[in-house]
Amino acid sequence: MLILTCPVCGVTAEETEFHAGGEAHLKRFGPGSSEQDFEEYLFMRENPRGVHFERWRHVYGCGKWFHAARCTTTLEVFGTYPAQTLEPPADLCKSISKKRPGWSWREFS
Repeated sequence: MLILTCPVCGVTAEETEFHAGGEAHLKRFGPGSSEQDFEEYLFMRENPRGVHFERWRHVYGCGKWFHAARCTTTLEVFGTYPAQTLEPPADLCKSISKKRPGWSWREFS
């Protein structure tokens, strides 16, 4: 069971209070984009073993979207941060790197 903290309202709860929304930090393509770009946006997703950044919504709380960093193999949640950020906060990346030597956000972005 995942325990997440909503960075908007500060509530810490089990994952059943939230709803997963897929991979975070995707580049969304607008009108006029190529079919190739749109196809990649719709269907080509990362499914890493290890650290993964995801979108979550606090369904039974404030209703806001946020991002979470977690490990897909151990279910460890490294942290959460607002959805409006374009990349994970530096302090979160440093924290993950300490726990996972050799890991780097730039490698996976």
